Amino acid sequence: MTRVVVAGSANMDLVGLAPSLPRPGETVLGDDFVMTPGGKGSNQAIAAALAGAGTTFLGAIGSDAFGVTLNARLAAAGVDVDLVRTSYGSSGVAVIMVDRAGENSILVSPGANRTFVELTDEERSAIAAADVLLCQQEIPMATVLAALRAGRAAGTRTILNAAPARVLPSGLLEEVDLLVVNETEAQAITGGDEPDVKALLALVPRVVLTLSGNGSRYADRDGADVHVPAFRVKVADTTAAGDAFTGALAVAWGEGRDLVDAVRWANAAGAACVRRVGASNALPARADIEALYAQA
Repeated sequence: MTRVVVAGSANMDLVGLAPSLPRPGETVLGDDFVMTPGGKGSNQAIAAALAGAGTTFLGAIGSDAFGVTLNARLAAAGVDVDLVRTSYGSSGVAVIMVDRAGENSILVSPGANRTFVELTDEERSAIAAADVLLCQQEIPMATVLAALRAGRAAGTRTILNAAPARVLPSGLLEEVDLLVVNETEAQAITGGDEPDVKALLALVPRVVLTLSGNGSRYADRDGADVHVPAFRVKVADTTAAGDAFTGALAVAWGEGRDLVDAVRWANAAGAACVRRVGASNALPARADIEALYAQA
């Protein structure tokens, strides 16, 4: 079984559904409300576990009731939570608004995620034993850099989902084997008005650029540059689609798939996710991914 370690955030998602997203100063009467465990790190760990990998989550939860729920959700999905830290105080919280077209707006309060610093020997050992390490940017960037360096030193494949867009520490991208970004995140890294894949490839050896409903683009330094179309499904909520995609991509690459095919399989995971409302509860099982992938 492929072994994936995810080092990242865990948040409780407070999701409000409404006809439209409110503008500044506007109050919109909502349709419904859902509270569900989320956070990019936790979501991607659950996505990887549901997609078939033996998955370990490294991160921090609070000592509040949200923390208990977050830990239980990870464990219920089959994620190894033995190394999850508990920090006194509040867990991370994300306030999410979703309109009837499935578009969203998100505010994140990091809470305990800020305390995930200075990797322990046990955490470094877990990274070294993995086939793939997957990181995001909702935890302290010094921790992201330390995790990626530990992975590179051990020969573990490293993936960075550079979301949300942040200033990157010097030397961080040198530790990345595969960079996953959307168009906004790509522009934040390279500057300019348009995503520049060639500029990204000067920084990392492989890039996946996600294009929302238009699928994904994979490029590498060996000359590959391939558009991988999206799967067409009825969209209910796009909240965790990127996490479903990235978690599945880590699994597929760890299983030895060609990266273009791995991106296609990850596209199927993202499409399966958007058919349901929510975050971790909307992440697809392997059978759901395979059913869509078979249509490719």
